Amino acid sequence: MARLNDDAQWIVLMGFLVSFSFFFLTLVINQSTVVGQTTAESVIEFPKNDIRDVKSIVIQSSFSSPDSRIQNDITNISLSRKSAVVDYTLPFTHDCVPEDTTYNCTTIHYNNGVTEYNENWISP
Repeated sequence: MARLNDDAQWIVLMGFLVSFSFFFLTLVINQSTVVGQTTAESVIEFPKNDIRDVKSIVIQSSFSSPDSRIQNDITNISLSRKSAVVDYTLPFTHDCVPEDTTYNCTTIHYNNGVTEYNENWISP
């Protein structure tokens, strides 16, 4: 750059600055799309309807007849159809409610390998 005049040196220097800023901007934009993509995928992968279905079946079965055969059937069906491990406790009076009330407490556990969901459901 010793042979170039001052105007040419300025043009070359600005070219380097512009190319470096383009490189930096492409790096930032590339990372932001990756973050947005993984966030959107995690929202899509959350099995909201599966959890609602399991919860409704567990609550319905706890009111009909709390039986360990029904609990085994729900666990096996959810494992074979949804590839999810579902476990719940049969309704009983538990520490989640005061002792002087007649409410029952059921603990529901859902895990499909990506999402883990736990809930303490208290009968109204």
